[in-house]
Amino acid sequence: MTIPRLTLDHIACRYGDLDVLEDISLTVQPGEFVSILGPSGAGKSTIFSLLTDTVKPASGTMAFDGEPLGKRQNPFAFMPQRDALMPWRKIIDNVTLGLEVQGIKRREAREQVGALIDEFGLAGFENNYPSALSGGMRQRAALLRTVVQQRKMLLLDEPFSALDALTRTRMQTWLETMWLKHRWTAMLVTHDVREAVYLSDRIYVLSPRPAKIVRTFDIPLSRPRGRDAVSRAAATEIENAILETLFDPTGGTLP
Repeated sequence: MTIPRLTLDHIACRYGDLDVLEDISLTVQPGEFVSILGPSGAGKSTIFSLLTDTVKPASGTMAFDGEPLGKRQNPFAFMPQRDALMPWRKIIDNVTLGLEVQGIKRREAREQVGALIDEFGLAGFENNYPSALSGGMRQRAALLRTVVQQRKMLLLDEPFSALDALTRTRMQTWLETMWLKHRWTAMLVTHDVREAVYLSDRIYVLSPRPAKIVRTFDIPLSRPRGRDAVSRAAATEIENAILETLFDPTGGTLP
């Protein structure tokens, strides 16, 4: 039996007197792409704060590769909603920043990043500043900065939420292509049901705050995910079931 990469077991969390998470239990297997969906304010990003040790759980346990999750492990590479590129640093220096923070010399960091520049669609733009790049290119640079750190798991906090609809769709397709090639273990927080279905192997749906997991959806769609009529029909059926769950977390209207 495969040991899960990540396990959360009956996690609760509060901020002062505010109960945010009530009962969160989930697993992520190595190489899986898992998403968390829920209403605004349900505590989706709080789960990432727990994993990155920004906040502490009130109860429950967290494990990574079968061992209690501790601060020293630092197994996560985190990509926030905004690209957070530093405007005064060239793209090559932005994407190497995480490696430099780890103590890797700039020349070595650039060599590590160089092997992926073309794959991430940034060849020829290494010496440009972020202001010269499109929104999609900036997000690819931000993701490259994240994955080049070679952590065991990616945490993606609504990485495409600031993009226009067309660019967002293109970035979703690009991300799936990259994931199929590299098989990163990834957890995505998103408000976008269609995005979650398109990218995920499994989706956890949260109730309103204080959040608990009200339903889990395994996504049986083949990969790569298509956008043709047949593929969209199958995806739409799952999306509708997820939306029903979001509208009625108690499950009263579900079969």
